[in-house]
Amino acid sequence: MKKVLLMGKGGAGKTSMRSIIFQNNVARKTRELGPTVSIESSEVQFLGSLSLNLWDCGGQDVYFNNYFATPNHHIFKNVEVLVYVFDVISAELDKDIHFYQTCLEYILTYSPNAKVFCLIHKVDLIQDEERDKVFIEHRKELQVRSEPIQIQAFQTSIWDETLYAAWAQIIHCIIPNITALERNLTNFCKLCGADEVILFERTTFLVIANAATIKHPDIHRFEKLSNIIKQFNLSARQQSHSKSMMIRGSSFTSFIDILTRSTCVMIIISDPDITPAVTQMNIAAARTHFEKLETMHKIT
Repeated sequence: MKKVLLMGKGGAGKTSMRSIIFQNNVARKTRELGPTVSIESSEVQFLGSLSLNLWDCGGQDVYFNNYFATPNHHIFKNVEVLVYVFDVISAELDKDIHFYQTCLEYILTYSPNAKVFCLIHKVDLIQDEERDKVFIEHRKELQVRSEPIQIQAFQTSIWDETLYAAWAQIIHCIIPNITALERNLTNFCKLCGADEVILFERTTFLVIANAATIKHPDIHRFEKLSNIIKQFNLSARQQSHSKSMMIRGSSFTSFIDILTRSTCVMIIISDPDITPAVTQMNIAAARTHFEKLETMHKIT
């Protein structure tokens, strides 16, 4: 079981993003969520056999002081990933960074191999033309304040694809068989004659891996595609006989289908000589192989 700490000051948006990513909540519904009291620990099944022990830690000052009290140092033990969320418009940024640095001290002591991610959140509240500048400034300061720990920082909002982009990277780093998965996906892409093959986790719709023979200019396409996959999943649930979808464009055909119990796949093909029937046969043939791959690398 992989322990993930989700921390940050009260009101930073931790619980909202957790509900969107892991409970398929929609952004407009997060206004109904109340503040986290102390620590809410939940077990999240990911990729079927990977268990995430997600600790959503309340962000009020009294809770932080309690986390740092001697009897409670177990909070920082056996941590695989620390995700610290910063409210980009917070009026108490200095205090926030102080709490963050204290968390890092305990992480260095009790979980020195933990990976640290900083999310500069609520960037939708900043004017579009200022977002990148503000993010770069925050990231630069956090990198200095985090030494000697190497961090990854992302700008995020619950209202666009940035949240999925960040959490896809977070989850990607704790999938134990990711190298083998990516290698096999690359082989599958070549065998299909596809431009690109994208693998999604079926619970969260996060992109797990991709392989491409043609580079795509839109770096945000994976997160945008997550919404398509969500609609596919909803359709598959409502119509038990419907397990696949095909989308025809002017220069390509896209196939969305369930690959394993834990994943679904999108295959993009521009070669007009490759028929839909052949692609569907390739997907069917690949299922057994990828199911075996998941079983071989089962994590509990």
